[in-house]
Amino acid sequence: MSTISMRGTTLGAVGLAVSATLALTGCKNGNEELPAAQPSSSASGPSQPASPSAQPSTPAAPSSSSSASADAGASPVPGANGTATSGQVFKIGEAAQIPFDYGSTKGGRIALTVTAIEQGNPADLDALKLGDKVKGMIPYYVRYSVQNTGTVDLSHTSVGHIKGLLPDGSEAQGVSIIGKFEKCPNESLPKGFTNGKTQAGCALALAPSAQTKVTGAQYWGEPYNILSKNKELVWK
Repeated sequence: MSTISMRGTTLGAVGLAVSATLALTGCKNGNEELPAAQPSSSASGPSQPASPSAQPSTPAAPSSSSSASADAGASPVPGANGTATSGQVFKIGEAAQIPFDYGSTKGGRIALTVTAIEQGNPADLDALKLGDKVKGMIPYYVRYSVQNTGTVDLSHTSVGHIKGLLPDGSEAQGVSIIGKFEKCPNESLPKGFTNGKTQAGCALALAPSAQTKVTGAQYWGEPYNILSKNKELVWK
């Protein structure tokens, strides 16, 4: 599924790579999201607009399952050593124990919890300057927390691959934001993110209309994706 990509909160509108209907049928390989146009410069706040230019959205860093054994508690195999099983379904508020790699950081282990799914106001999207491309859509904020449960320092890594789900199980339209969006902050893990440290995050999802709600969420990072021949983790 493709996403609407934005950099900052005051930039001009950017186009959807494909229509919303086609976006929901896009495949996922666990290492990247289908790219969409996004501006090239970052804005630090509402008073600093920038001119957009097209470039692919930054993909999530690929995982290396062969290196996961560097952490004694991590495993690339869903269901091994207490990790969540392929396709496992959790209730909102329940934690999934998952292996985690990011770039050169290998063998991590985190507890990922979808803590809430909150409906926003369509006016919230005005800050993203997406105009008619999100007309009629309703924003939802998928709130989650990440706890380092392994022995690897996860400083400056990022946990992505989180999507909203509609009642029929299909994916809600995602929005990739580079910069600050106060309604849904999603920052990299801070320096010194060692065992026991926790940070909250947020993923923005769009319901197609007021009659359809975002009722669930999924995680499709390694090893819970098509590339690894496993199913996504689901919260609902």
